[in-house]
Amino acid sequence: MAELIHDIDAARVAARLEEARAVAGPEVELLVATKYVSLEEMGKLAEAGVELVGENRQQDLAAKHDRWGEAFAWDFIGNLQSRKVKQVLPLCRLIHSVATDSVLDQLGKHGEPDTEILVEVNVSGEEGKGGVDPEELPAFIERCPVTVAGLMTMPPFNPDPEHSRPYFARLAELAAANDLRRLSMGTSQDWRVAIEEGATIIRLGHALFV
Repeated sequence: MAELIHDIDAARVAARLEEARAVAGPEVELLVATKYVSLEEMGKLAEAGVELVGENRQQDLAAKHDRWGEAFAWDFIGNLQSRKVKQVLPLCRLIHSVATDSVLDQLGKHGEPDTEILVEVNVSGEEGKGGVDPEELPAFIERCPVTVAGLMTMPPFNPDPEHSRPYFARLAELAAANDLRRLSMGTSQDWRVAIEEGATIIRLGHALFV
């Protein structure tokens, strides 16, 4: 597991965010993934002009939100266990990783009809990977007790960004077929390709810090 980042350079992050914004344009949200950012260093992100952050773990989300809650908008981007839904919902504007019926059950108990989530889709068909099968997506959306605002995917990792393109294109097709507007796709190594394929949220991590 990577170590926490303790020495963030706010000026560097600000400059790299500005570069990404110039490519992305005003319609694409830049989410900064803070899984490896220490509690103390979150303030450097606010100083750098970061507006939207995404956390992977409920415990880290709770601790960081408790201290820095007013500084950012918060999304949950990690694997979501059904027993954590109740704790995550009040802290986030959007959950990116809804993919199981057990989570839908908890959303029904603790969410509101206008609570917004993204459904994670396993467009690559990888065994053991989280996400709804594309063929099952319409029925899954129909079962969701809260508002499905869009889709998210994580393609198989490959150092060549072009390898991600067909997966992003497929997610965009699925979103259009289901009349969904948000597309959370693209990380530090392939975000430019994701934007070209219609991403509305890109998730940036180490590319901003190193």
